Amino acid sequence: MSQPDYKFEAEDVAGSPAPGEPAFLAVGKLRRPHGVKGEMLMEILTDFPERLRPGGVLFVEPNHDPLVLRSVRQHKDGLLVAFTGCETPETAGEYRNRLVTVKTVNRPTLPEGEYCHHQLVGLQVRTTSGQVVGRAIEILSTGAHDVLVARGETGPEILIPLVAPFLQEISLTDGVILVQLIPGMLPGEES
Repeated sequence: MSQPDYKFEAEDVAGSPAPGEPAFLAVGKLRRPHGVKGEMLMEILTDFPERLRPGGVLFVEPNHDPLVLRSVRQHKDGLLVAFTGCETPETAGEYRNRLVTVKTVNRPTLPEGEYCHHQLVGLQVRTTSGQVVGRAIEILSTGAHDVLVARGETGPEILIPLVAPFLQEISLTDGVILVQLIPGMLPGEES
């Protein structure tokens, strides 16, 4: 399925995200200057790195300062990016170890059944038998699959793989993640 083309314009006005959604989403982390022309190595934190193109605008934390991409190219497992106005390693180095974001309103529409991590955090986690496990507090990205971290009112955190047969249903409208657990996953249960 082809995704619509998004271009981030410098004159974009900050849109209001839906209630509970962040205004900005991280797409990368700037690491270190590379070479002598103001490029920086950027760790990729998005599933859509192909949307980062010259002329696009990224916002650098902590103040969400807008920077226009001058160039973008693949480099090993990251990207080499350069911003307009950052022509030397010294000027690029001022952004070392900072997150770069896009506006939430500019994020691509996900296919049916796919969610951004921030949409799941805070939802109630319940078993198929109706037992409340707790609230989703974090999503861990592992090499194989994502893992939901749920915390109840008491007891340790519970790690639940976000794959079938564990994940049964996600309902953003009801605020619930329905899971099927195996014996021994909940504290105090014997396997």
